[in-house]
Amino acid sequence: MKVHSTNYIDTFIEVAEDTQVSKGSAPPIRNKKTIAEMQYELITQFPYAYTSDELLFQIYANRNALNDVDYKEARNIFFSKGQACLRTSPLTKIYGFGIHSNHEGKIAGYGMETKEYRNFINDATVKKVKAMKSNK
Repeated sequence: MKVHSTNYIDTFIEVAEDTQVSKGSAPPIRNKKTIAEMQYELITQFPYAYTSDELLFQIYANRNALNDVDYKEARNIFFSKGQACLRTSPLTKIYGFGIHSNHEGKIAGYGMETKEYRNFINDATVKKVKAMKSNK
């Protein structure tokens, strides 16, 4: 079974060109957590702890209440078909966060108003890609 990955290495995902915000902000809290809320929690509470693949699958596992026995098989099935990468994340499209993937592919989020965000934009050694536009 072919495995498809969403991981980036030494890459910074910039906010979408058509974002409506000027700084990073937490997604609103809902009764049932949204994907944006879950991504925000994991990225901000555990910076550089997850790769994109690990983050996306952890959210899938949480939403589907996977147990440890089913985890490995479910992960193989999940990545046997292409998944949307973090360029489509609401964090990068709507909530003003850039996402950095380090040399190990581990990720962290930075509000577009931060010094760290600007440093990544100006760092020639880091590849830059834009988040997908919301109005596409």
